[in-house]
Amino acid sequence: MIQQLTIPTPYAVGDVNAFLVKGDALSIFDAGPRTPEALEAIKVGLQQFGYKLEDVEQVILTHHHPDHSGWADGFPNAKLYGHSYNNLWLTRDPAFIAFHDQFYMERFKEQGVPEKALSIVGKMKRAADLMAERPLDVFLKEGDDLPGHPGWTALETLGHAQSHLSFWNPADNELIGGDLLLSKVSSNPLVEPPESPGLPRPKTLLQYNASLKRLLELPVETVYSGHGVPVKNVHELIKQRLQKQHERSMKVYDMLKVGPQSVFELTVQLFPTAYKRELGLTLSETLGQMDYLLDLGRVVRKTDEQGIHRYEQA
Repeated sequence: MIQQLTIPTPYAVGDVNAFLVKGDALSIFDAGPRTPEALEAIKVGLQQFGYKLEDVEQVILTHHHPDHSGWADGFPNAKLYGHSYNNLWLTRDPAFIAFHDQFYMERFKEQGVPEKALSIVGKMKRAADLMAERPLDVFLKEGDDLPGHPGWTALETLGHAQSHLSFWNPADNELIGGDLLLSKVSSNPLVEPPESPGLPRPKTLLQYNASLKRLLELPVETVYSGHGVPVKNVHELIKQRLQKQHERSMKVYDMLKVGPQSVFELTVQLFPTAYKRELGLTLSETLGQMDYLLDLGRVVRKTDEQGIHRYEQA
């Protein structure tokens, strides 16, 4: 049986869910943000099911974002499991942090972000303040059996995060899905650095679409999501989300009728207010649409003399 703990967050998304599963081991999937209020909610939630922090044997992360990983080090007797990408943040790997800043500075310049706005790069690491600070004990990857839970399998479902895993239980046609599929809102495929500098920029919207399409090939009846209520109409909702995403991309395509534009210029038009307070998120959304249109062959990308990528209709 999957038992849900609801945990407050300081973010606009609202509460986050963690899930308790008792098999051969007692596991909790995700661990809220690193705030006193979240820890208290975890303690109260565990107590309602007859447990305490010390009883949890495994903490299993769906992904590294702070609302999911904050108290991963709050269970004194538990091993920590997750995708290897989590470790870059959980250990505050210095080489990765330096690469992180370089990656975003280069991407923002390509996207035509004005010089005065580039200071946002230094602020993008603040998310780590509400993450745990301990390394993974065990790396999980695509197809791995889940320790302590016979029959459960880890699925690599990248897109929203480069660390994103979902956990499939075919016996009950249920999935612990992190932020892969939410009942009320569509997850933002966030542009994040690859695991190492030698790898290309992840095309996160294409990854995310592919991850959603994977679920269409499985008889999933319930997705236990990181936010909101469990999703029951899984295949129907996925088809709706993919269609709406395509429609958004075609709206951006129409905006290119006037001529070549940068990601920043398009973002200002798409999010005239939101881009000022959430520049990174809105740029991710726009860049994802351009990756999608490039993949369809609907646009071409050229680089101007300033190194800015400009997109135009093919």
